[in-house]
Amino acid sequence: MHVPDGFLDAPTSVATGVVAAAGVGVALRKARAELDDRTAPMAGLVAAFVFAGQMINFPVGAGTSGHLLGGALAAVLVGPWTGALCISVVLLVQSLFMADGGLTALGTNITLMAIVGAFVGYAVFRLVLAVLPRRAGSVPVAAAAGAFVSVPTAAAVFTLLFAIGGTADVATGKVLAAMVGWHVVIGIGEAIVTGLVVSAVIASRPDLVHGARGLATRAPLVTSEAAA
Repeated sequence: MHVPDGFLDAPTSVATGVVAAAGVGVALRKARAELDDRTAPMAGLVAAFVFAGQMINFPVGAGTSGHLLGGALAAVLVGPWTGALCISVVLLVQSLFMADGGLTALGTNITLMAIVGAFVGYAVFRLVLAVLPRRAGSVPVAAAAGAFVSVPTAAAVFTLLFAIGGTADVATGKVLAAMVGWHVVIGIGEAIVTGLVVSAVIASRPDLVHGARGLATRAPLVTSEAAA
């Protein structure tokens, strides 16, 4: 999903940069309401997990690559605003130190993976959770659904940007078929990983899962050391 330098023309890259800057700016303000002393460390863990997950890349076509996005996972665990910030930090570090996604395309990548990935994933999560029984066990299922939808949606938005300002001589239909087709498959994997990770966190510390707030949860596990 990482878009390289020069893949989109300058006006499109500038436009996505403005969108990304505005989104990150708003997220910095809104994230204050999501974080507290217990959940702030979780944001760091989420960023580290997504960073590691995004290291697994494979070619999709038309000069782009596919990998886990992590937007829905981050949004469910720490909230959509904080989740978007987590993914943005990961993308910034990757572009600066690992040449994974171009610097001039950083705004595009943040728009696609941090903003679209986190907020589409979280919106679907909330919609699915609303129709499921109101208990913590429904959270991983809804999170997996959000993750599955968020990945091909981000790929479709990328295709739209490519149709507007793509510089490669590749038919838009071919890009759409490659990106959405592959990312539907990636979305299945992302849904499985997201569901398993959220389920594991809920089993041990449901109080740390933003998406489980207000739901009936079992008491978190207590170790013998903690009990002593």
